[in-house]
Amino acid sequence: MSCLLLGVIRRQGAVGACVGARSLASIPSLPPAVAEFVKGAVEECKPSGVHVVTGTPVETANILAGLEKEGMVKKLPKYENCWLARTDPKDVARVESKTVIVTKNQRDTIPIPSGGVKSQLGSWMSESDWQKAREERFPGCMTGRTMYVIPFSMGPVGSNLAKYGVQVTDSPYVVASMGIMTRMGTPVLNKLSEGLEFVRCQHSLGRPFPLKAPLVNAWPCNPDKVLISHLPDTRQILSFGSGYGGNSLLGKKCFALRIASRIAKDEGWLAEHMLILGITNPQGVKRYVAAAFPSACGKTNLAMMKPALPGWKVECVGDDIAWMKFDSQGKLRAINPENGFFGVAPGTSDKTNPYAMNTIAKNTVFTNVGETSDGGVWWEGLDPPAAGITLTDWHGKTWKQGSSTPCAHPNSRFCAPAAQCPIIDPLWESEEGVPIDAIIFGGRRPQGVPLVYESFNWQHGVFVGAAMRSEATAAAEHKGKVIMHDPFAMRPFFGYNFGDYLAHWLSMESRKAPTHLPRIFHVNWFRKDPASGAFLWPGFGENARVLEWIFKRCGRQREDEAARKSIIGWLPEDGAIDTKGLGSNVDMGALFDVPKPFWQNETKELRAYFTQQVGVDLPVKVEAELKALEDRVHN
Repeated sequence: MSCLLLGVIRRQGAVGACVGARSLASIPSLPPAVAEFVKGAVEECKPSGVHVVTGTPVETANILAGLEKEGMVKKLPKYENCWLARTDPKDVARVESKTVIVTKNQRDTIPIPSGGVKSQLGSWMSESDWQKAREERFPGCMTGRTMYVIPFSMGPVGSNLAKYGVQVTDSPYVVASMGIMTRMGTPVLNKLSEGLEFVRCQHSLGRPFPLKAPLVNAWPCNPDKVLISHLPDTRQILSFGSGYGGNSLLGKKCFALRIASRIAKDEGWLAEHMLILGITNPQGVKRYVAAAFPSACGKTNLAMMKPALPGWKVECVGDDIAWMKFDSQGKLRAINPENGFFGVAPGTSDKTNPYAMNTIAKNTVFTNVGETSDGGVWWEGLDPPAAGITLTDWHGKTWKQGSSTPCAHPNSRFCAPAAQCPIIDPLWESEEGVPIDAIIFGGRRPQGVPLVYESFNWQHGVFVGAAMRSEATAAAEHKGKVIMHDPFAMRPFFGYNFGDYLAHWLSMESRKAPTHLPRIFHVNWFRKDPASGAFLWPGFGENARVLEWIFKRCGRQREDEAARKSIIGWLPEDGAIDTKGLGSNVDMGALFDVPKPFWQNETKELRAYFTQQVGVDLPVKVEAELKALEDRVHN
């Protein structure tokens, strides 16, 4: 592949430095610090050639043509410039068990759990163990392959909220995907030539030539040796053995959350697993909201919602990650550091998310979805294909409706440019970010948790985020419908000790500079009727009714405006949620019931979790909020 691709690029005269590994010094365009990083990676990984990515359309077309020739992707003739990749079935999701943070002291990474239990708040690896793991993996890992050097920006190039990275990789699939998910190429290199700091990202599929065993689905990976490691002190990421999204597109969770959360702590801002949306009322007043949900809780659907309420408008700034910093006036401003959407395909449809369907109609890379015989894609949640159209599943086998296995992998993905979203917010690339009025936490809770409530204050809101729990998800390798603790929807993504993370959030209230803190809410679209097991709330566009109440609460004059106090926070008062046109079968009483026995049990679970998992690192103020909730639920 590598020689072939270099040949293609030379023949087509694409801009970009392509050199043999030995003549790296002859790349004149690399800033000194970047050249030094690349030189070290070349010496360790021994690629057959180096290609500095420019990000031009010609280059991208050549990368995709090379991938197609290798059999790693195939063109989907039904759409404009869309591609399908099928991975090795052993390389389909984030691998939390092989994802580590490397620091001198364990407690810098995770609170030390009590009683010898395993930490759920991250995996620490000692520097010596990591060095050994690196030496077992990286030397010579790119033999016979091209090393691509990807200069990229998280956030609009030039924004004071943006951060830069350079990723070296032997995966052209990663190059194609990073071109969608980040701002990539020459403009970033120009910025780095000013001497700006950058995160060093090194990625290898771990399948040097000659191959020791045949590839599965023409997809190079090394599942037995997967290791995704982060070194926050030196701002480095080294990922080995996986070609799948979250493990290989190092700008995403690895940089934008794990490393960025640590940079944010050091610099006094927040890097969070949150969507950002703008909502405008019928009078033309607009507010921006950031919301944290674990995977499979409808984050992308909310970010691109089509409101069921007449006259209301939602616009999307981002669907996954928010970087938030206070401006000189004390307003919290957010950017979406990404440039694309890396969304879960199954369940996305014209009914659940028409705008996402519109977004992915062109220039999109699909991974592990089903394929139709007329050159399109298919997954669970879409209408059955037209008569005479047959389906091929994500393994490349013929598939029929009613089969015992799914057609698309539950964590199959689309990777599409954000600019194609028909409701992308006009300010989505604003260099100063958008002003955040509300932060929403949410999870998939079948019982006990009301549709929406507001925290009593900032400190209580931080506790609400810390207390988040949700049914597990296909985005990681967990199985089944177990309710897991997922504080701030960041459980797999903390870049440092969770106790220190909570203290960092609490510290926002005591900033010396002027500070206008957003209000904090919790939502639950997924409560079920205990008798029938059916969802109590229709969700999707109807969630605008909840956003309307949140919108009103952000502009309130009195604390109890449109709200009543409960043991867990402020609930909408009766009639405060607009139910016009909702249908009579929605039981608002059941949706807002706060059963004391449920919450007594919830506080017991939280007490055990905080004691076991966070221990002495739990901030006193969070402990005080838990104690206050315990008192309220028992009185």
